[in-house]
Amino acid sequence: MFSRFLKRSSSLLCLLLLTAFVAKATELRVCSDPNNLPFSDRNLRGFENRIAEAIAGELHARLTYQWQRMGRGFIREVLNKRKCDLLIGVPVGMPGVLTTRPYYRSSYVFVTRRNSAFQPASLDDTGLRNIKIGVQALEEEYPPPGQALSRRGLQNSMVGFYGVGEEADKIVAAVAHGKVDVAIVWGPLAGFAAQRFGSRLAIRPLMPQVDPPGLPLTFQIAMGVRKTDAVLRDQLNAALQQQQKTIDRILASYRVPLLEMTAAAQAGQP
Repeated sequence: MFSRFLKRSSSLLCLLLLTAFVAKATELRVCSDPNNLPFSDRNLRGFENRIAEAIAGELHARLTYQWQRMGRGFIREVLNKRKCDLLIGVPVGMPGVLTTRPYYRSSYVFVTRRNSAFQPASLDDTGLRNIKIGVQALEEEYPPPGQALSRRGLQNSMVGFYGVGEEADKIVAAVAHGKVDVAIVWGPLAGFAAQRFGSRLAIRPLMPQVDPPGLPLTFQIAMGVRKTDAVLRDQLNAALQQQQKTIDRILASYRVPLLEMTAAAQAGQP
């Protein structure tokens, strides 16, 4: 009697687990910025939207969006309150979330006019002291390149540009129109925005890749889920591996500057 009960209980448990798994996989709820090309927008024109479509297709899941610009408290108030389940385009190891295997690696880049006599080789180029340098700003602080320039005493050379939303590409246009001499821009935005100026602009990765003692200027990009969602993270890892070639084509079509993935990334580790 007990063995029959145990067998039935085991079967019921398996059925419940299978049902839970299927329910988990039927919808992929993505947290996404509604107006932040080339990454994402409500019209689904961003490369993160296209990557989300590829992953949802691999998981046989319906793709839905929670439109929300990321900011302070986002993980606590939006992701952890289950208004959505997935962040796309976050650095590997981002605090507060579980991150997947990375699916691309890029860096901040120098953007210059191709015909300019000054083409900086690194952040330590002395010529940076005598020019206007466009730098992205995020709310109250500068991203890593701005911090690196400040360490070198170049605060007075920096011209800030808001780095998110419909005006984010103005920093690249400012180089083309001569309003600044050089700009330091996150690679995916720079590559996309520079297309409208044809061959007038040059883009090269920022050097050094890590500003001593430990400020990274190159990042491996992954997806993020709640810390309690290891099962979803593992499903996404499998889907990313299957869709990597598709993702590579998407990134190339948006002119995202890509760097070779590290050995750890190729092994599916941060």
